[in-house]
Amino acid sequence: MTIELRSLDDLPRQNATQVKNRWGDVVRLVRQSGSVAITHHANVEMVLLPAATYEQVTRDLQALKAQKQTQLDELAQRFEARLATLQDAAAPQQLDALLDARGQLTRRPKAGATF
Repeated sequence: MTIELRSLDDLPRQNATQVKNRWGDVVRLVRQSGSVAITHHANVEMVLLPAATYEQVTRDLQALKAQKQTQLDELAQRFEARLATLQDAAAPQQLDALLDARGQLTRRPKAGATF
């Protein structure tokens, strides 16, 4: 389950003094709206959100990090396989043969059944 979070501009706002003096009202507003932006001198300093929302956000972030790490690991494996091919003892001779061919094929290409 992914949490949809609103942008900072769309959140209800409370200044720091209101939070300090009327904590109960702020808690009710968080429960009603899902989150509240806390301002100090008209700048958003932090966002209050329910603990369950915070836990879900951290779970989603961890899952995303794990997914990205899996993708990076796969790319690293593919890179290592290609590097091993280039480091093979026969690679220089194969490259020389490819460059000496100058685009000429050694045999006629075959068209497949769908051609």
